[in-house]
Amino acid sequence: MAETSKADGGRLTTHVLDTATGRPAAGLSIELHRIDGNERTHLKTVVTNADGRCDEPLLAGAEFRTGEYELVFAAGEYLRRQGAKLTEPAFLDSVPIRFGMAEPVHYHVPLLISPYGYSTYRGS
Repeated sequence: MAETSKADGGRLTTHVLDTATGRPAAGLSIELHRIDGNERTHLKTVVTNADGRCDEPLLAGAEFRTGEYELVFAAGEYLRRQGAKLTEPAFLDSVPIRFGMAEPVHYHVPLLISPYGYSTYRGS
């Protein structure tokens, strides 16, 4: 995807891959929060589609603001639905990723998940 120009106001996207099965993580719930100092504001909750992606950007255009954000992925709920044998409590249940967006461009924050590990990076 091409980077969004500053005039477009930037955008935030994500996707989730299940590395234990080698498939997109369909039906995984994700919360988006904005962080302002000690204040955490819930902006929206979305669910991934069959491709492990959201149908629309999490933030785009006028909704997009630079600053600190947090995505919380409901990994445990998703993994249980897939039949994964998880301990109680699960090693990974809610997976929070806190990150900053310093300029109005395209930020892509993917999650690679399995029952006992995850990774993320700034994608494109």
